[in-house]
Amino acid sequence: MKALHNRISRKELKERMSNDPTPRTTVSFYHYFLITDPSGFRDQLYHLLNSVGVVGRIYVAREGINAQISVPTAQLALFKETLYGIEPLKGIRLNTAVDNNSRSFFVLDIKVRDKIVADGITDPAFDMQRKGRYATPEQFNEMAKDPRTIIIDMRNYYEYEVGHFKDAIEIPSDTFRQQLPLAADLMRDKKDATILMYCTGGIRCEKASAYMLHNGFKNVFHLEGGIINYARQVKEKQLDNLFIGKNFVFDERLSERITDHVIAHCHQCGAPADTHVNCANEGCHLLFIQCESCALTLKGCCTPACLQVASLPAEERKKLRKGVDKGQHIFNKSRSRLPLLSSKEPPGSSGQSV
Repeated sequence: MKALHNRISRKELKERMSNDPTPRTTVSFYHYFLITDPSGFRDQLYHLLNSVGVVGRIYVAREGINAQISVPTAQLALFKETLYGIEPLKGIRLNTAVDNNSRSFFVLDIKVRDKIVADGITDPAFDMQRKGRYATPEQFNEMAKDPRTIIIDMRNYYEYEVGHFKDAIEIPSDTFRQQLPLAADLMRDKKDATILMYCTGGIRCEKASAYMLHNGFKNVFHLEGGIINYARQVKEKQLDNLFIGKNFVFDERLSERITDHVIAHCHQCGAPADTHVNCANEGCHLLFIQCESCALTLKGCCTPACLQVASLPAEERKKLRKGVDKGQHIFNKSRSRLPLLSSKEPPGSSGQSV
């Protein structure tokens, strides 16, 4: 069967979704299980979800599935019935967004990958079936009260920056692939300690817990359903909330507001701020934090130089980008890029605007 895909431009699909008043619900889920034919599974899934009106981003690999999607609210029951009709996915946990925005996605993308989470693990002895124990939100809070518990944030720096659990340790890195060995090395003399790991929706900390056990750690737990499930359970069950700030998410929303605390700062002026934006210069698109004042002054750009490029007519901007190898500059979230916000040249250029 040929791989299915959208034949309408993303720009048109985004415009359609923006103008569509249909209420939608943002849902995420993942599951580690063996998929012997990822391409065939991908096409089957596309047929099923497209028929229910689902849009979003889904990764399929031999090790399982990872999905962040938007479902027409009126079709939620049908969506669950359709998804649970796939035997390995029957009854899996679905995380519903806390700060729900029906415009989180605008196209259905289902891609086959080597891994559903890029981890850099090459050891054939590594086994995802041997993973840490789940900690419910109630258990997480109880364990967090013990000063001997080590809480580890398994997200990237730009996620931790805008929100995290109290007393959580940041593993300073740009990618999950870098984080895993760093976390094991940082905790190398605490292999008998109680380690409590968390991430956005549970997929990274579940794999991280298995990695820690693989490296000789004894008491490893991971937050069931991640921050998304924790925040929802805290609200529904009136639990103590130990998370402060925003939860960064990987869709059009970029974040969910969990508490009113603003713990980050504008990357341009240093004022308290926690709103992530992508630079309005298409040839840069750097992800950074911008306050309202700087957004007004620089019109969503990261530097005056990028503002100058973004203000040019579309054809001129296209000519400037033509033939320029932007490499990792697009959507680059690296911590090392941030000092460039004081530069007069657009990030990624060598005196040439892109």
